[in-house]
Amino acid sequence: MPMVREAPDILSPEFAADPYPSYAALRESFPLLWHEATGSYLISRYADVQRAFRDEVFTTRNYEWQLEPVHGRTLVQMSGREHAVRRALVAPAFRGRMLEEKFLPVIEENARELIAPITAARTGTAELVQDFATHFPINVIVDMLGLDKAEHPRFHAWYTAIVAYFGNLAQDPEVTAAGHRTRDELAAYMIPVIQDRRRHPGDDLLSVLCTAEIDGTRMSDEDIKAFISILFAAGGETTDKAISGLVGNLLAHPEQLAAVRADRGLIAQALAETLRFTPPVQMIMRETAEDVELSGGVIPAGSTVNCLIGAANRDVDRFADPDRFDIFRTDLPTRSAFTAAADHLAFALGRHFCVGALLAKTEVEVGVNQLLDAMPGLALREDCVLAQEGVFTRGLTSLPVRFTPAAG
Repeated sequence: MPMVREAPDILSPEFAADPYPSYAALRESFPLLWHEATGSYLISRYADVQRAFRDEVFTTRNYEWQLEPVHGRTLVQMSGREHAVRRALVAPAFRGRMLEEKFLPVIEENARELIAPITAARTGTAELVQDFATHFPINVIVDMLGLDKAEHPRFHAWYTAIVAYFGNLAQDPEVTAAGHRTRDELAAYMIPVIQDRRRHPGDDLLSVLCTAEIDGTRMSDEDIKAFISILFAAGGETTDKAISGLVGNLLAHPEQLAAVRADRGLIAQALAETLRFTPPVQMIMRETAEDVELSGGVIPAGSTVNCLIGAANRDVDRFADPDRFDIFRTDLPTRSAFTAAADHLAFALGRHFCVGALLAKTEVEVGVNQLLDAMPGLALREDCVLAQEGVFTRGLTSLPVRFTPAAG
Protein backbone atom coordinates (compact mmCIF):
# COMPACT_ATOMS: atom_id res chain seq x y z
CA MET A 1 0.00 0.00 0.00
CA PRO A 2 1.33 3.49 -0.83
CA MET A 3 2.53 5.64 2.05
CA VAL A 4 -0.35 7.67 3.49
CA ARG A 5 0.74 11.14 4.54
CA GLU A 6 -2.56 12.42 5.92
CA ALA A 7 -4.97 10.50 8.11
CA PRO A 8 -8.50 9.99 6.75
CA ASP A 9 -11.26 11.98 8.46
CA ILE A 10 -14.30 9.92 9.52
CA LEU A 11 -16.48 13.06 9.16
CA SER A 12 -15.38 13.82 5.59
CA PRO A 13 -17.66 13.47 2.53
CA GLU A 14 -15.20 10.95 1.07
CA PHE A 15 -15.49 8.75 4.15
CA ALA A 16 -19.30 8.99 4.12
CA ALA A 17 -19.37 7.94 0.46
CA ASP A 18 -17.18 4.86 1.00
CA PRO A 19 -15.39 4.31 4.32
CA TYR A 20 -13.57 1.11 3.39
CA PRO A 21 -10.52 2.67 1.65
CA SER A 22 -10.15 4.97 4.67
CA TYR A 23 -10.44 2.01 7.02
CA ALA A 24 -7.59 0.32 5.15
CA ALA A 25 -5.43 3.44 5.45
CA LEU A 26 -6.18 3.73 9.16
CA ARG A 27 -5.32 0.09 9.83
CA GLU A 28 -2.09 0.34 7.87
CA SER A 29 -0.74 3.75 8.86
CA PHE A 30 -2.81 5.14 11.75
CA PRO A 31 -3.92 2.20 13.95
CA LEU A 32 -4.29 4.62 16.87
CA LEU A 33 -5.41 8.11 15.91
CA TRP A 34 -6.65 11.07 17.94
CA HIS A 35 -9.70 12.56 16.20
CA GLU A 36 -10.14 16.12 17.38
CA ALA A 37 -13.66 16.72 16.06
CA THR A 38 -15.19 13.82 17.98
CA GLY A 39 -12.81 14.03 20.95
CA SER A 40 -11.96 10.36 20.62
CA TYR A 41 -9.17 7.96 19.79
CA LEU A 42 -9.85 5.82 16.70
CA ILE A 43 -8.77 2.18 16.73
CA SER A 44 -9.13 0.10 13.58
CA ARG A 45 -7.21 -3.17 13.83
CA TYR A 46 -9.10 -6.36 14.66
CA ALA A 47 -6.96 -7.32 17.65
CA ASP A 48 -7.34 -3.87 19.22
CA VAL A 49 -11.10 -3.63 18.72
CA GLN A 50 -11.55 -7.19 19.97
CA ARG A 51 -9.61 -6.30 23.11
CA ALA A 52 -11.64 -3.14 23.64
CA PHE A 53 -14.83 -5.22 23.67
CA ARG A 54 -13.47 -7.92 25.97
CA ASP A 55 -11.13 -6.15 28.40
CA GLU A 56 -12.90 -4.51 31.36
CA VAL A 57 -10.43 -1.62 31.32
CA PHE A 58 -12.58 -0.40 28.40
CA THR A 59 -15.75 0.71 30.16
CA THR A 60 -19.14 1.89 28.87
CA ARG A 61 -19.11 5.13 30.90
CA ASN A 62 -19.29 7.03 27.60
CA TYR A 63 -22.95 6.10 27.36
CA GLU A 64 -23.70 8.52 30.20
CA TRP A 65 -23.42 11.34 27.65
CA GLN A 66 -23.89 9.38 24.45
CA LEU A 67 -27.12 7.49 25.25
CA GLU A 68 -28.56 8.44 28.62
CA PRO A 69 -29.84 11.90 27.59
CA VAL A 70 -32.22 10.30 25.08
CA HIS A 71 -32.81 6.78 26.45
CA GLY A 72 -32.37 7.10 30.19
CA ARG A 73 -30.03 4.77 32.08
CA THR A 74 -29.81 1.53 30.11
CA LEU A 75 -28.37 -1.97 30.38
CA VAL A 76 -25.49 -1.15 28.02
CA GLN A 77 -23.90 1.33 30.46
CA MET A 78 -24.20 -0.85 33.57
CA SER A 79 -21.44 -3.02 35.01
CA GLY A 80 -20.85 -5.58 37.75
CA ARG A 81 -23.78 -7.11 39.60
CA GLU A 82 -26.16 -4.38 38.44
CA HIS A 83 -25.48 -5.34 34.82
CA ALA A 84 -25.62 -9.08 35.50
CA VAL A 85 -29.00 -8.87 37.23
CA ARG A 86 -30.58 -6.53 34.67
CA ARG A 87 -29.34 -8.68 31.80
CA ALA A 88 -30.69 -11.81 33.49
CA LEU A 89 -34.08 -10.12 33.82
CA VAL A 90 -34.43 -9.38 30.10
CA ALA A 91 -32.32 -12.03 28.31
CA PRO A 92 -34.76 -15.01 28.60
CA ALA A 93 -37.27 -13.17 26.40
CA PHE A 94 -34.83 -13.16 23.47
CA ARG A 95 -33.82 -16.81 23.28
CA GLY A 96 -34.99 -20.40 23.68
CA ARG A 97 -38.61 -21.39 24.10
CA MET A 98 -39.91 -17.88 24.67
CA LEU A 99 -38.45 -16.69 21.36
CA GLU A 100 -39.51 -19.80 19.44
CA GLU A 101 -42.98 -20.31 20.91
CA LYS A 102 -44.17 -16.80 21.75
CA PHE A 103 -42.43 -14.46 19.36
CA LEU A 104 -41.59 -16.49 16.23
CA PRO A 105 -45.26 -16.41 15.15
CA VAL A 106 -45.24 -12.60 15.59
CA ILE A 107 -42.14 -12.34 13.39
CA GLU A 108 -43.64 -14.58 10.70
CA GLU A 109 -46.93 -12.67 10.67
CA ASN A 110 -45.23 -9.29 10.29
CA ALA A 111 -43.11 -10.53 7.39
CA ARG A 112 -46.23 -11.81 5.63
CA GLU A 113 -48.10 -8.55 6.21
CA LEU A 114 -45.34 -6.47 4.61
CA ILE A 115 -44.71 -8.81 1.68
CA ALA A 116 -48.39 -9.37 0.80
CA PRO A 117 -49.09 -5.94 -0.76
CA ILE A 118 -45.85 -6.14 -2.77
CA THR A 119 -46.80 -9.42 -4.41
CA ALA A 120 -50.50 -8.54 -4.67
CA ALA A 121 -49.64 -5.60 -6.91
CA ARG A 122 -48.25 -8.12 -9.45
CA THR A 123 -45.84 -5.56 -10.87
CA GLY A 124 -42.87 -7.81 -10.29
CA THR A 125 -40.96 -4.92 -8.71
CA ALA A 126 -40.23 -3.71 -5.20
CA GLU A 127 -37.94 -1.39 -3.25
CA LEU A 128 -36.97 -3.62 -0.36
CA VAL A 129 -35.50 -0.98 1.94
CA GLN A 130 -38.62 1.21 2.17
CA ASP A 131 -41.19 -1.49 1.38
CA PHE A 132 -39.85 -4.04 3.83
CA ALA A 133 -36.57 -3.74 5.74
CA THR A 134 -37.02 -0.44 7.60
CA HIS A 135 -40.51 -1.35 8.85
CA PHE A 136 -40.14 -5.06 9.59
CA PRO A 137 -38.10 -5.03 12.86
CA ILE A 138 -39.94 -2.05 14.33
CA ASN A 139 -43.34 -3.63 13.62
CA VAL A 140 -42.09 -6.86 15.20
CA ILE A 141 -40.97 -5.10 18.39
CA VAL A 142 -44.25 -3.17 18.70
CA ASP A 143 -46.21 -6.42 18.40
CA MET A 144 -43.90 -8.36 20.72
CA LEU A 145 -44.54 -5.69 23.35
CA GLY A 146 -48.28 -6.14 22.90
CA LEU A 147 -48.82 -2.55 21.75
CA ASP A 148 -51.43 -1.31 19.30
CA LYS A 149 -50.57 -2.17 15.67
CA ALA A 150 -51.93 1.25 14.71
CA GLU A 151 -48.86 2.70 16.45
CA HIS A 152 -46.41 1.19 13.93
CA PRO A 153 -45.87 4.54 12.10
CA ARG A 154 -45.42 6.49 15.34
CA PHE A 155 -42.79 4.09 16.64
CA HIS A 156 -41.03 4.08 13.27
CA ALA A 157 -40.72 7.89 13.49
CA TRP A 158 -39.38 7.67 17.05
CA TYR A 159 -36.93 4.98 16.01
CA THR A 160 -35.63 7.15 13.18
CA ALA A 161 -35.03 10.09 15.54
CA ILE A 162 -33.31 7.94 18.18
CA VAL A 163 -30.96 6.33 15.65
CA ALA A 164 -30.07 9.77 14.23
CA TYR A 165 -29.27 11.01 17.76
CA PHE A 166 -27.04 8.00 18.45
CA GLY A 167 -25.04 8.61 15.27
CA ASN A 168 -24.85 12.39 15.58
CA LEU A 169 -21.04 12.57 15.49
CA ALA A 170 -21.12 16.09 14.03
CA GLN A 171 -23.38 17.28 16.90
CA ASP A 172 -26.09 18.75 14.69
CA PRO A 173 -28.34 20.72 17.11
CA GLU A 174 -31.52 19.86 15.21
CA VAL A 175 -30.79 16.14 15.50
CA THR A 176 -30.10 16.58 19.21
CA ALA A 177 -33.36 18.47 19.73
CA ALA A 178 -35.34 15.83 17.85
CA GLY A 179 -33.81 13.14 20.04
CA HIS A 180 -34.82 14.98 23.19
CA ARG A 181 -38.38 15.44 21.90
CA THR A 182 -38.56 11.74 21.15
CA ARG A 183 -37.36 10.91 24.67
CA ASP A 184 -40.20 12.96 26.16
CA GLU A 185 -42.84 11.67 23.74
CA LEU A 186 -41.86 8.03 24.22
CA ALA A 187 -41.90 8.40 28.02
CA ALA A 188 -45.31 10.10 27.94
CA TYR A 189 -46.67 7.22 25.85
CA MET A 190 -44.95 4.26 27.50
CA ILE A 191 -45.05 4.97 31.26
CA PRO A 192 -48.89 4.77 31.50
CA VAL A 193 -48.87 1.63 29.35
CA ILE A 194 -46.22 0.04 31.59
CA GLN A 195 -48.23 0.89 34.72
CA ASP A 196 -51.38 -0.59 33.20
CA ARG A 197 -49.53 -3.75 32.12
CA ARG A 198 -48.26 -4.23 35.69
CA ARG A 199 -51.90 -4.28 36.83
CA HIS A 200 -53.09 -6.45 33.94
CA PRO A 201 -50.19 -8.60 32.67
CA GLY A 202 -50.58 -10.73 29.57
CA ASP A 203 -48.26 -13.02 27.62
CA ASP A 204 -46.43 -10.28 25.70
CA LEU A 205 -42.86 -9.01 26.07
CA LEU A 206 -43.88 -5.93 28.04
CA SER A 207 -45.65 -8.14 30.60
CA VAL A 208 -42.54 -10.31 30.86
CA LEU A 209 -40.45 -7.21 31.60
CA CYS A 210 -42.99 -5.95 34.16
CA THR A 211 -43.15 -9.22 36.09
CA ALA A 212 -39.54 -10.47 35.82
CA GLU A 213 -37.81 -10.79 39.21
CA ILE A 214 -34.42 -12.07 40.38
CA ASP A 215 -33.42 -12.14 44.06
CA GLY A 216 -36.10 -9.59 44.87
CA THR A 217 -34.97 -7.20 42.11
CA ARG A 218 -37.52 -6.01 39.53
CA MET A 219 -37.27 -3.39 36.83
CA SER A 220 -38.78 0.02 37.60
CA ASP A 221 -41.10 1.80 35.15
CA GLU A 222 -38.16 3.96 34.07
CA ASP A 223 -35.92 0.88 33.66
CA ILE A 224 -38.47 -0.70 31.34
CA LYS A 225 -39.02 2.48 29.36
CA ALA A 226 -35.27 2.91 28.89
CA PHE A 227 -34.87 -0.71 27.80
CA ILE A 228 -37.69 -0.34 25.26
CA SER A 229 -36.09 2.82 23.91
CA ILE A 230 -32.71 1.12 23.38
CA LEU A 231 -34.47 -1.97 22.00
CA PHE A 232 -36.05 0.07 19.22
CA ALA A 233 -32.77 1.78 18.40
CA ALA A 234 -30.41 -1.19 18.61
CA GLY A 235 -32.84 -3.94 17.61
CA GLY A 236 -34.40 -1.99 14.80
CA GLU A 237 -31.30 -0.49 13.26
CA THR A 238 -29.19 -3.65 13.17
CA THR A 239 -31.94 -5.86 11.78
CA ASP A 240 -33.18 -3.28 9.29
CA LYS A 241 -29.75 -2.86 7.74
CA ALA A 242 -28.76 -6.51 8.10
CA ILE A 243 -31.73 -7.70 6.04
CA SER A 244 -31.25 -5.25 3.20
CA GLY A 245 -27.48 -5.72 3.37
CA LEU A 246 -27.74 -9.51 3.21
CA VAL A 247 -30.15 -9.47 0.27
CA GLY A 248 -28.08 -6.80 -1.49
CA ASN A 249 -24.87 -8.77 -1.01
CA LEU A 250 -26.48 -11.94 -2.38
CA LEU A 251 -27.96 -10.11 -5.37
CA ALA A 252 -24.51 -8.75 -6.15
CA HIS A 253 -23.20 -12.34 -6.07
CA PRO A 254 -25.79 -14.39 -8.00
CA GLU A 255 -23.96 -17.69 -7.58
CA GLN A 256 -24.17 -17.32 -3.79
CA LEU A 257 -27.83 -16.31 -4.03
CA ALA A 258 -28.49 -19.49 -6.02
CA ALA A 259 -26.79 -21.53 -3.31
CA VAL A 260 -28.95 -19.92 -0.61
CA ARG A 261 -32.11 -20.49 -2.65
CA ALA A 262 -31.21 -24.16 -2.92
CA ASP A 263 -30.25 -24.53 0.74
CA ARG A 264 -32.01 -22.14 3.11
CA GLY A 265 -29.78 -23.36 5.92
CA LEU A 266 -27.12 -21.11 4.37
CA ILE A 267 -29.04 -17.96 5.36
CA ALA A 268 -27.30 -17.96 8.76
CA GLN A 269 -23.91 -18.16 7.03
CA ALA A 270 -24.90 -15.35 4.69
CA LEU A 271 -25.97 -13.23 7.67
CA ALA A 272 -22.70 -13.87 9.54
CA GLU A 273 -20.71 -12.84 6.45
CA THR A 274 -22.90 -9.76 5.95
CA LEU A 275 -22.27 -8.73 9.56
CA ARG A 276 -18.54 -8.99 8.84
CA PHE A 277 -18.47 -7.53 5.33
CA THR A 278 -21.00 -4.69 5.72
CA PRO A 279 -21.76 -4.40 9.45
CA PRO A 280 -24.85 -2.27 10.20
CA VAL A 281 -23.10 -0.73 13.22
CA GLN A 282 -19.75 0.59 12.01
CA MET A 283 -18.52 2.12 15.28
CA ILE A 284 -18.99 1.56 19.01
CA MET A 285 -17.46 3.76 21.71
CA ARG A 286 -15.78 2.85 24.99
CA GLU A 287 -14.01 4.83 27.75
CA THR A 288 -10.70 3.77 29.29
CA ALA A 289 -10.49 3.28 33.05
CA GLU A 290 -6.68 3.44 32.98
CA ASP A 291 -3.84 3.95 30.52
CA VAL A 292 -3.94 1.26 27.80
CA GLU A 293 -1.28 0.35 25.27
CA LEU A 294 -2.54 -0.74 21.85
CA SER A 295 -1.13 -0.81 18.33
CA GLY A 296 0.36 2.60 17.69
CA GLY A 297 0.71 3.89 21.24
CA VAL A 298 -0.95 4.49 24.60
CA ILE A 299 -4.50 5.69 25.22
CA PRO A 300 -4.69 7.75 28.43
CA ALA A 301 -7.12 6.89 31.22
CA GLY A 302 -10.50 8.57 30.88
CA SER A 303 -10.34 8.76 27.08
CA THR A 304 -13.19 8.06 24.68
CA VAL A 305 -12.25 5.31 22.24
CA ASN A 306 -14.08 4.88 18.94
CA CYS A 307 -13.86 1.22 17.96
CA LEU A 308 -14.13 1.00 14.17
CA ILE A 309 -15.95 -2.28 13.61
CA GLY A 310 -16.16 -1.72 9.86
CA ALA A 311 -12.36 -1.50 9.72
CA ALA A 312 -11.62 -4.38 12.10
CA ASN A 313 -13.93 -6.75 10.23
CA ARG A 314 -11.81 -6.32 7.09
CA ASP A 315 -8.42 -6.72 8.74
CA VAL A 316 -6.22 -8.93 6.55
CA ASP A 317 -4.44 -10.15 9.67
CA ARG A 318 -7.69 -11.78 10.77
CA PHE A 319 -9.68 -12.66 7.63
CA ALA A 320 -8.45 -14.06 4.33
CA ASP A 321 -9.22 -11.82 1.34
CA PRO A 322 -11.35 -9.61 3.63
CA ASP A 323 -12.72 -7.32 0.90
CA ARG A 324 -14.45 -10.28 -0.76
CA PHE A 325 -18.02 -11.29 0.21
CA ASP A 326 -17.97 -15.07 0.64
CA ILE A 327 -20.62 -16.96 2.59
CA PHE A 328 -18.44 -20.08 2.37
CA ARG A 329 -15.34 -18.61 4.04
CA THR A 330 -13.78 -20.93 6.61
CA ASP A 331 -12.51 -18.24 9.00
CA LEU A 332 -15.99 -17.19 10.18
CA PRO A 333 -17.72 -20.17 11.81
CA THR A 334 -21.51 -19.85 11.81
CA ARG A 335 -21.93 -21.95 14.97
CA SER A 336 -20.48 -19.12 17.09
CA ALA A 337 -21.48 -16.13 14.93
CA PHE A 338 -24.49 -15.26 17.09
CA THR A 339 -22.86 -15.79 20.47
CA ALA A 340 -20.45 -13.81 22.60
CA ALA A 341 -17.66 -15.84 20.97
CA ALA A 342 -18.42 -14.45 17.49
CA ASP A 343 -15.46 -13.85 15.17
CA HIS A 344 -17.06 -10.85 13.51
CA LEU A 345 -17.43 -7.86 15.83
CA ALA A 346 -20.81 -6.53 14.70
CA PHE A 347 -22.58 -7.42 17.98
CA ALA A 348 -19.60 -6.44 20.18
CA LEU A 349 -18.21 -9.14 22.52
CA GLY A 350 -18.00 -10.08 26.16
CA ARG A 351 -20.53 -9.04 28.78
CA HIS A 352 -21.98 -6.36 26.50
CA PHE A 353 -22.56 -8.73 23.58
CA CYS A 354 -25.90 -7.81 22.00
CA VAL A 355 -28.69 -9.35 24.08
CA GLY A 356 -30.96 -9.44 21.02
CA ALA A 357 -28.55 -11.23 18.66
CA LEU A 358 -30.71 -14.36 18.40
CA LEU A 359 -33.84 -12.26 17.88
CA ALA A 360 -32.10 -10.45 15.02
CA LYS A 361 -30.96 -13.77 13.53
CA THR A 362 -34.49 -15.14 13.71
CA GLU A 363 -35.99 -12.03 12.11
CA VAL A 364 -33.46 -12.10 9.28
CA GLU A 365 -33.94 -15.81 8.62
CA VAL A 366 -37.73 -15.47 8.57
CA GLY A 367 -37.70 -12.31 6.46
CA VAL A 368 -35.23 -13.61 3.87
CA ASN A 369 -36.97 -16.99 3.63
CA GLN A 370 -40.32 -15.35 3.00
CA LEU A 371 -38.87 -12.89 0.46
CA LEU A 372 -37.27 -15.75 -1.48
CA ASP A 373 -40.48 -17.79 -1.38
CA ALA A 374 -42.62 -14.86 -2.54
CA MET A 375 -40.21 -13.52 -5.16
CA PRO A 376 -38.98 -16.17 -7.61
CA GLY A 377 -36.34 -14.89 -9.97
CA LEU A 378 -35.32 -12.15 -7.53
CA ALA A 379 -32.69 -9.87 -9.06
CA LEU A 380 -31.51 -6.27 -9.00
CA ARG A 381 -33.34 -3.96 -11.38
CA GLU A 382 -31.40 -3.15 -14.53
CA ASP A 383 -28.90 -0.29 -14.24
CA CYS A 384 -29.20 -0.36 -10.44
CA VAL A 385 -26.10 0.70 -8.53
CA LEU A 386 -26.30 -0.15 -4.84
CA ALA A 387 -25.34 2.77 -2.58
CA GLN A 388 -24.88 2.91 1.18
CA GLU A 389 -25.07 5.82 3.58
CA GLY A 390 -24.27 6.47 7.20
CA VAL A 391 -21.13 6.79 9.30
CA PHE A 392 -21.96 5.47 12.78
CA THR A 393 -24.46 3.02 11.34
CA ARG A 394 -24.45 2.24 7.64
CA GLY A 395 -26.76 0.54 5.18
CA LEU A 396 -28.29 0.58 1.73
CA THR A 397 -30.21 3.70 0.73
CA SER A 398 -32.46 1.60 -1.52
CA LEU A 399 -32.72 -1.91 -2.89
CA PRO A 400 -34.79 -1.87 -6.10
CA VAL A 401 -35.52 -5.42 -7.28
CA ARG A 402 -37.48 -7.29 -9.88
CA PHE A 403 -38.98 -10.77 -9.64
CA THR A 404 -41.46 -13.03 -11.41
CA PRO A 405 -44.96 -12.11 -10.19
CA ALA A 406 -47.48 -14.83 -9.47
CA ALA A 407 -49.80 -15.70 -12.34
CA GLY A 408 -53.38 -14.44 -12.25
